[in-house]
Amino acid sequence: MPYLSNIDCHIPNGHSFPFNIPSFKYGIHLPLKNNVTFFVGENGSGKSTLLEAIAEKIGFNLRGGNRNHNLNTGVNFDGYESPLTQPIQLTWTPRRINNGFFMRAESFFNFANLIDEIAKEERDPSKFYQAYGGKSLHHQSHGESFLALFNNQFEAGIYLLDEPEAALSPARILSFMSIIHKLEQSRRAQFIIATHSPILLCYPEATIYNFDNEGIQEVNYAQTEHYQLTKNFLENPEVYLRHLFSED
Repeated sequence: MPYLSNIDCHIPNGHSFPFNIPSFKYGIHLPLKNNVTFFVGENGSGKSTLLEAIAEKIGFNLRGGNRNHNLNTGVNFDGYESPLTQPIQLTWTPRRINNGFFMRAESFFNFANLIDEIAKEERDPSKFYQAYGGKSLHHQSHGESFLALFNNQFEAGIYLLDEPEAALSPARILSFMSIIHKLEQSRRAQFIIATHSPILLCYPEATIYNFDNEGIQEVNYAQTEHYQLTKNFLENPEVYLRHLFSED
């Protein structure tokens, strides 16, 4: 049973961002039935915006991290940075948890800076870095630092990840899926992941929510554009390339 079981939000009247995102027009009513849930959709469809609001509602740092890393300003919208955070309602089963992590690929550099700043205040920085792969995240490749974080920081809790595949090769995406499997099978961890990766999306028994102009709807893996386009391209790349490079 997932810790977070429902995400609901009544969208107020008005046309200001982010409430005017087409996928939000019918409101947000998402039951989380499994320990792994994916958000998919085109860039700008609202999946990252929703993930960020969930993270802030829980209390995670929007620049990446957990509640201990929280540097949110909370000065813009009723004490929150995101206008979507205040109206979002989260239902927890059987109880709310605070452990976990929010990570977005685009802000990982800033998160690595934050970890280095914290390490400077530690009596034994080398011991502190053991929780991050044994050395500064800046002293590892992007993929290495991501997997070091996943391997060493992910335990019991809820993990909100925005396009984690951006730092990972296909082989390392498979390694990441192994980490997810180990944790979610223990029934101690829940994942909500916004992704464009057709490899990651095939994770067994995951729930997939597609964000588009018709709202937010549950789909199966084979219905996702990510799967269909990748499959069709790999089966006949010449057709796509001929169309893309045509002068007509």
